[in-house]
Amino acid sequence: MSIDDDVALLERVPTMRLLGESSLRMLAIGSEQRDFNAGEVLFKVGDAADAGYVVQRGSFRVEEGGAEIIAGPGALIGELALIVAMKRPSTATALERGSVIRVARSLFQRVLESDPAAARRLRDELALRTSQLASDILMAGGKLST
Repeated sequence: MSIDDDVALLERVPTMRLLGESSLRMLAIGSEQRDFNAGEVLFKVGDAADAGYVVQRGSFRVEEGGAEIIAGPGALIGELALIVAMKRPSTATALERGSVIRVARSLFQRVLESDPAAARRLRDELALRTSQLASDILMAGGKLST
């Protein structure tokens, strides 16, 4: 895929879209593509998480504590790893032949440092999500106690 194709794919990802085209171009240039065959593991529970992955082609099963989701083209796997050092809470496995764009946390942080406005937009979005999650938890707790 070309850099323009990668930028177009990154624009489909809600978290990435917040960064704007110039930051996405820097991510596309600095990221790497990885190919996987069916059954290959992208990462396992407990692995050091130093990157997020945007699915280009194919699909990946992401399993965490008995729950699973299927991530297809345009999905961001491991979003939190772009922001903080952590261990992987899940395992991601290719369900078919596919490819991902690997965005290293160090690259993502350099892009945010070079574009303070993009960093603020991302911060605001994450704050909104956190607030919504807290509200959802309070509502669920209220329903359980009645």
